[in-house]
Amino acid sequence: MSSDQATALRDLLVYLRGVNYQHVAITPLSHSRIYKRDAQAWAKTVRDIVGWGRPFHADVAGEPLFGLMEAGDVLQPVEMGWRSKVRVASLNGRLFLHSAYPTLEASSVFFGPDTYRFVRAVQQYAETRQPTVRRAVDIGTGSGVGAIALAGLFPDAEVFGVDINPHALALARVNAAANGCERVQMLHSDLLRDVAGEFDLIIANPPYLVDAAQRSYRHGGGALGAELSLSMVDAALTRLAPGGALVLYTGVAMVDGADPFLADVQARLQNRSGFSWHYEEIDPDIFGEELDLPPYDIADRIAAVVLNLKREA
Repeated sequence: MSSDQATALRDLLVYLRGVNYQHVAITPLSHSRIYKRDAQAWAKTVRDIVGWGRPFHADVAGEPLFGLMEAGDVLQPVEMGWRSKVRVASLNGRLFLHSAYPTLEASSVFFGPDTYRFVRAVQQYAETRQPTVRRAVDIGTGSGVGAIALAGLFPDAEVFGVDINPHALALARVNAAANGCERVQMLHSDLLRDVAGEFDLIIANPPYLVDAAQRSYRHGGGALGAELSLSMVDAALTRLAPGGALVLYTGVAMVDGADPFLADVQARLQNRSGFSWHYEEIDPDIFGEELDLPPYDIADRIAAVVLNLKREA
């Protein structure tokens, strides 16, 4: 993404905020159901264009929105009109660019209900624990939402967002600039391998499903999708500063009433001194449609969980 395109996309978000745009990003299945209510419909509002992703005519977008979309290279020509290559979601008074629906490309940047739960978990940790944070990092930052939340919660901290997806980092930098968080450093890194030093707070919302297409925002690896989540736990164990903490939000496939991710976390920590942790299931049933397909046809359910791991001071 060129600097001119990034500037146009930043200005697009500023413009949308100025017209009080808001849109909650929902699950792909729910989005599909809403869309199919009138699958042939053309956009009538700005929210139809950059929220629901419907095709539109230029006069519906109007100026300056159409011009900013053109300058930002996010216009996709369709017969008799256009479609946006990006969507815009709102969260806590901020606006975030992410990928257009459906998110089929390997480099897609996802924003949905997990994003809202993740940010809420980070906010709850900050409010209840009131930690001292000098350096913080969001692993697998995607749209940058976690790193931007950290910058708001800890205005004096050095904050990083890291990802292996160049497209995600480009959107994350735009989102940070539009939300007044230019000081957040969005860097390319495989987990924490390409950033140095220890961190007082590490947060992560990793992909946790098994995806046949292995899209980076969705595929967690391993038999049931937990491999990347466990890798993030391993990274935190070696890179937390004394007194530092990990807040990990992820999804877990429960099998025969048991939690295999929790068992793996316990195995990693049972002989390791100097750490305390808390584990909570915050939603017992998410992505239920996955249970119809392997490998989840052996699972009871998929649950959303939060792991808080702290290194003793």
